[in-house]
Amino acid sequence: MAQHDEVKLIEELEDNCCEESDLHGRVPDDVKESLLKRMNRIEGQVRGIKGMIERDVYCDDILNQMSAVQSALKAVSRLLLDSHMKTCVIERLKEEDTEVVDEFLKTVSKLMK
Repeated sequence: MAQHDEVKLIEELEDNCCEESDLHGRVPDDVKESLLKRMNRIEGQVRGIKGMIERDVYCDDILNQMSAVQSALKAVSRLLLDSHMKTCVIERLKEEDTEVVDEFLKTVSKLMK
């Protein structure tokens, strides 16, 4: 993928992310730091997989690396979900915004697929 295509994809992801809501995250700094470190590691793994494909590495080896990336992403999701529940969801419930419950359940459902 060309760098221009990667930038365009990132812009589309950011646009899609923010279309649904004008709310902003309240991730504590220590959690944010952990999430960013993990995502940087995952980014490196994905680039490594891309290189493996380019070098025609044995498919089973590539699939094992893909499985590792998926597991790492799930771990990041669990960490963010935990933080979301303890911050954003609780704050919105305190403000009597009960829509957050349906939103949260929808998000959990997507993560369980």
